[in-house]
Amino acid sequence: MASSKDRQRKLARAKLDRQMARRAVKERRRRRIYAGIGSGVAVLLIVAGIAWMNGAFDSDNKSTTAADQDVCAWTPQSATTNTNLKEVGTPPTKNIPVSGTKTMTITTNQGAPIEVSLDLTSSPCGSEDLSYLASKKFFDNTTCHEITTYGAIRCGDPTGTGLGGPTYSVYSENTPAAPTPSPSAAAGKAPATTPLYPKGTVALIGNPPGTNGSQFLIFFKDYTPATPEFSIVGTVSGGMATVEKIGKIPTVADAAGDKVKPTTKITIAGLTVAQPAASAAASAAPSASALS
Repeated sequence: MASSKDRQRKLARAKLDRQMARRAVKERRRRRIYAGIGSGVAVLLIVAGIAWMNGAFDSDNKSTTAADQDVCAWTPQSATTNTNLKEVGTPPTKNIPVSGTKTMTITTNQGAPIEVSLDLTSSPCGSEDLSYLASKKFFDNTTCHEITTYGAIRCGDPTGTGLGGPTYSVYSENTPAAPTPSPSAAAGKAPATTPLYPKGTVALIGNPPGTNGSQFLIFFKDYTPATPEFSIVGTVSGGMATVEKIGKIPTVADAAGDKVKPTTKITIAGLTVAQPAASAAASAAPSASALS
């Protein structure tokens, strides 16, 4: 027969076993809760990380999209101050393509049409400027009033004075940097460098520089000025023979005494700009036949 001490020991042992069992249950429950919280936090961190990478926390993107953002700015010019300016409204500031190319076609009385590949990546606002004016038939039946001494045809002024344009201007966005003197130049040797305005370059010209409107230059010679002023907007992709033909027209002195006025009238019958080409087409080099 078991003594009272044995029974007490058994009861104490059973009580300890029950306590240990309850503690084990609580510990398992605690671990499950912490594991669930940890998994939830991990998921939240992953979601937050993805959202952050997509710009969800950027203050500028809270209520705007790329299409809603201004791409270009147009500075008003007074037709009262300059009576040579023509009122045609203002181009849009949004929804302007910033990659790829557009084809500008210039039809003159001097031969085959001149095609220009407008660079939407480097000069989106300059390209939009020409596109907008073309849509208003701003250039139709105007003249190219100068053949410059540095080898470019100057067009786009309805008045033919060099002072005309629309009642707004656009800043220069693709003006090349001035050339850096090389050791060979210091030694009296002509440096072998790429011209800043290669033959076939099309650039905007403003007076003063940086206030571009409708006037543009088509270079029929390489040109590297000491101080670049013209914002490059594209390159000739077709009809270069017409450009070269125009460049050979003799010139006489204009009202300012500069020998730049062509002796043969150069008329732009029409100027159009097509819709943007795909970005892949922008990287494709023009064929040799296109430049003839």
